Amino acid sequence: MRRFLAIILCKFMRLVGKLLGRGSSLPGQFALKVCPDVLSRVKLPPYVIAVTGSNGKTSTVEMIAAILKAAGKNVVYNAEGSNQIEGVTTLILSQCDLGGRVRGDVLLLESDERYARHTFHWFHPTHFVITNLYRDQLTRNGHPQWVYDAILPAIHPSTTLVLNADDPLVACFAHQGNPVKWFGLEAWPGATKEHHGMYHDGAFCPLCGAPMEYELYHYNHIGHYRCTQCDHHRPHPDFAVTSLDLEAGQLVLDGDTPIQLAFRSIYNVYNILAAWSACRMIGVDKATAAGVINNYILKNGRMVRFTLGQHHGTLLTSKHENSVAYDTNLRYIRDTKTPCSVLVVVDAISRKYFTGETSWLWDIDFDMLAAPHVQRVVLSGRYVNDLALRFACSAVPQDKVVLEASIPQAVEYLEGSGSEDVYVVTCFSDRDKVLDRVEIEEK
Repeated sequence: MRRFLAIILCKFMRLVGKLLGRGSSLPGQFALKVCPDVLSRVKLPPYVIAVTGSNGKTSTVEMIAAILKAAGKNVVYNAEGSNQIEGVTTLILSQCDLGGRVRGDVLLLESDERYARHTFHWFHPTHFVITNLYRDQLTRNGHPQWVYDAILPAIHPSTTLVLNADDPLVACFAHQGNPVKWFGLEAWPGATKEHHGMYHDGAFCPLCGAPMEYELYHYNHIGHYRCTQCDHHRPHPDFAVTSLDLEAGQLVLDGDTPIQLAFRSIYNVYNILAAWSACRMIGVDKATAAGVINNYILKNGRMVRFTLGQHHGTLLTSKHENSVAYDTNLRYIRDTKTPCSVLVVVDAISRKYFTGETSWLWDIDFDMLAAPHVQRVVLSGRYVNDLALRFACSAVPQDKVVLEASIPQAVEYLEGSGSEDVYVVTCFSDRDKVLDRVEIEEK
């Protein structure tokens, strides 16, 4: 009876929430009060795929869903990205019949890395994709090793782990004894022998603490590594990008499947690879998967193209308090080599903790914007002075830096002059403060 009441309550509140444009978590929160163990009382589809990690969760889930749908699967997934237990409960119960059976072939879940142990207390995924672990949102997540320890209780012995072979900390999950499949990027022209970034979380082995040796770096601490003392090393991937040319926007999956990239970012490469791996594991054929991800444009707002006056623009979502996310997008801007201006907006830092802590700005490699083709760097938002101090200590020429605290005035300033490309680097919280003032291009 409690399960029945929880399902009814969740469905009703979800319906009301949709009418009001809200309600992705609240229905689940109330349903859990009625029946705390309701997730153990429902019948789930034969495949339950979970995706977690510091970056790439939402994009990877979106691509997995698109591939599975193209393969004829009925997919239940949290497209809204509400990835804690309340949002997951809302999703599952709203897709249940009154007898507690989830209608679908695959349940696909984006899971917050910190709260995965709560989400998967009552049930467990058949496949668990872990994308990467970075320093992310210090206020809530501390060090990546802490996040690793938070994920561990969410892993059930029967779950097949789908792990990023190129992340030395993610690779440690294989020591739990679970079935494991690996995905990774092989050597490519953009890989380096030297580490790049403001800090190096792969400098020491996460198992024994000895110095780590790298054959190559793809970015930050992601690459081909080997501990100098213990046996911890990059495993051979089961699924791989075997050829990559970011400048041409081309990659090859598993040696025989060429893919054209709509967005030439190393992040996009790994998201595609993770989605490819998960879908291939549950039987999707190569042609179907490739047909979806070839030139795939994300619909989740991580990258948005727009027009501003005479400018062609691209908004790149860079998660605040996550310097690796910023570095990846700055590297993308640097590597375009096309004349451009860059608008950096920091107006709201944390959507949940309301912090004004900005030390993470010093972990970002803003020197990449010292490239000759970057004509102007416009700094804007409530924390414009914090940004200005950070840029004063960067290699970016100060005569290229423009301060405009008001976001509308910063947008107006760019609109009123020039015709070069414009890149906006900001977070989810501040994204619409820019997009509401530009003309978004149709997909």
